[in-house]
Amino acid sequence: MTLRVVLADDQPLVRSGLRVLMADHPDLEIVGEAATGAEAVHLVTDLSPDVVVMDIRMPGVDGIEATRRITAGPATTRVLVLTTFDEDDHVYGALRAGASGFVVKDMALDDILAAIRVVAAGDALIAPSVTRRLIADFVERPAAPPERSSRPVEGLTEREREVLTLVGRGRSNTEIAEDLFITVATAKSHVSRLFTKLGARDRVQLVITAYEAGLVTLGR
Repeated sequence: MTLRVVLADDQPLVRSGLRVLMADHPDLEIVGEAATGAEAVHLVTDLSPDVVVMDIRMPGVDGIEATRRITAGPATTRVLVLTTFDEDDHVYGALRAGASGFVVKDMALDDILAAIRVVAAGDALIAPSVTRRLIADFVERPAAPPERSSRPVEGLTEREREVLTLVGRGRSNTEIAEDLFITVATAKSHVSRLFTKLGARDRVQLVITAYEAGLVTLGR
């Protein structure tokens, strides 16, 4: 199956680099390019791509607002944020807006393509080391406390809380299965139930919920 991708970045060089690389991968097809967030939203409406690779800092409508508009709409398009994490302190806003994950611009291009595939498959790309930095920024923001009760965990079973804790630590389904001595299929089933019970769009939101609920701390 070919994944249909929209590139949204105000730097032509970035879009060009991805376009050239993706030309060698028949399972990935660029169906549109946008230099602003507004253009990205229009392209999603017109083309319904599988994934938008979204820069945050763009003129006019930025990547965060564009992500919010896309994920609030009827399209099933997923957003993969492309950013310079060390300089951009607004990544947490994109995740709150519904992004399914993020990659940094200094990653190898092959890793960015792998991230596109992961996000398109309904998972999220968020490494433990990056998770700690992201959540450290997230929990210090003034806007975080009011949202702590938005996805209550009181109704979860003990096993579901264990799974949520491991998701919060950046564990994959395979790693969760190994940690809890269960099958990968069972781990996937638990994660799916967490999506439903917590009203989470994807694993990124589960990670944030785990931190907000105090199941995971920055030191663990």
